[in-house]
Amino acid sequence: MVDDEIIQDWLRKADEDFDFALSNFREGNPFYAQICFHFHQAAEKYLKAYIVAFELEFRKIHDLPVLLKICLSKRPSFEELREDCEYLNPFYVETRYPVHWPAIFSNEEAQKSFQSAERIRLMAKKCIKAPDP
Repeated sequence: MVDDEIIQDWLRKADEDFDFALSNFREGNPFYAQICFHFHQAAEKYLKAYIVAFELEFRKIHDLPVLLKICLSKRPSFEELREDCEYLNPFYVETRYPVHWPAIFSNEEAQKSFQSAERIRLMAKKCIKAPDP
């Protein structure tokens, strides 16, 4: 059985990223790339909290669809998060490194990032509390 404190550590770190992004978004900060990045990071950590909680294959990666696939091995209902994971996934690379194409993000993309991260957050937390599929 996984130590509950380890799971809570993952959830706390995920909440920090989520709350940071949401706070900046709601304050009207125009740093949409950074906001989208932190929503990606929150989603990644929520999925990893679930993976840790159920002792699934832990991988040191940032690829949300791959992490989702690991979660699906325990709980098929995570399939409803596929579009959210696919939407958020590009924000890890495109917002962190120089790229050879424009990486300008909008308020609408930040809003959609929030909504996707929120769905992942709610599902992961609910399923950690109620482990039976």
